[in-house]
Amino acid sequence: MTENKSKEQPVLSNEISDETGQYDVRFLLWRKFCNENGVPVETLPGELKGEIKQKWESLKEERLRKPEK
Repeated sequence: MTENKSKEQPVLSNEISDETGQYDVRFLLWRKFCNENGVPVETLPGELKGEIKQKWESLKEERLRKPEK
């Protein structure tokens, strides 16, 4: 069975860069999301379930997608 590579999302690194550290936009967005939705910040995004997971995925897609050239 052949996988369709065009439908796969690019893999993002979870490393904190030396340039941005704790202020990396992904971490700031996660902290804000957790605060607004009563999710403990120690929770991993992969641990979310149901509606709250869909809400996180939508927010992430909206805020972190790269602009098209």
